[in-house]
Amino acid sequence: MDTKNLGKATTSAFGLGCMGMSGVYGAADRGESIATVHAALDAGITLLDTGDFYGTGHNELLLAEALRGVPRERYQLSVKFGPQVGPDGAFLGIDARPKAVKAAVAYSLQRLGTDHIDVYRPARLDPAVPIEETIGAIGELADAGYVRHIGLSEVGSATIRRAAAVRPIADLQIEYSLATRGVERDILATCRQLGIGITAYGVLARGLIGGHWRPGSGGNGDFRPHSPRFGAEHLAHNLALVEALRTVAEGLGATVAQVAIAWVAARGGDIVPLIGARTRARLAEALGAAELELGADQLAAVEAAMPAGEVAGDRYPAEHMAALDSERVTAG
Repeated sequence: MDTKNLGKATTSAFGLGCMGMSGVYGAADRGESIATVHAALDAGITLLDTGDFYGTGHNELLLAEALRGVPRERYQLSVKFGPQVGPDGAFLGIDARPKAVKAAVAYSLQRLGTDHIDVYRPARLDPAVPIEETIGAIGELADAGYVRHIGLSEVGSATIRRAAAVRPIADLQIEYSLATRGVERDILATCRQLGIGITAYGVLARGLIGGHWRPGSGGNGDFRPHSPRFGAEHLAHNLALVEALRTVAEGLGATVAQVAIAWVAARGGDIVPLIGARTRARLAEALGAAELELGADQLAAVEAAMPAGEVAGDRYPAEHMAALDSERVTAG
């Protein structure tokens, strides 16, 4: 597989997003999840993305099991921290205080069974803690060898600049897809000016534009019915856009998912799409995007089928959208 640069970090051109293996989209099969991680490694994927709050530690333990016996140099771990979750699954807020950062990494290292994390990042901005303090704490962990690179997630241009003034930032992890293009307003330009890469998650809008979603496709524990995009008032409109995209994809001899992922990959050599597959079949389909080169005419046809801003509904409920630093547009 080709490689891309995220700041000073070199990774595979695609990464594997592991969140879906820990229940957020409904029940996942443990054995199939582990087999999917192995298939990703065999395909040349080196970047594995997780969070210490995915399944309240379940995802890190799952990865540790999947990676047991795999040489450490074969993979890179990107880990998010910060969200606090109660035993009932309730969201309790963000904690990115320096002491909390160092405690969180200690637990992640233990669960993952490793002595270092390749990219460590706060999952969201803690409004009570200056970003300089959080990044400074990660920097101290990097100095001590526990962290290789520092990342950010879902923050806006002003925060990115403040963070980059403290320590070099490898990448910003942010949702980016045909359905979600807010990063293009000012954040992408800021990152490029500062030499910061992008790891794009949600490249299929959590399955909405993957070509397989139907009402009731999830199961118990699937959070998507709470997303406005999947709500009854928006779903028919959004799925009609998917069908328009399917027509384009069929003309290219590809699937909807492959075209959607290839579009993200084509946005720049500094953008690494995260494939959120939890089965080998979905991973194999998604990796077909690596062989799909979209020329100018093809890109135009894709964007005509699903124009910017046409997908109806926000990606999160209103209260969660209001808390996203990345949604605050600045002058850059």
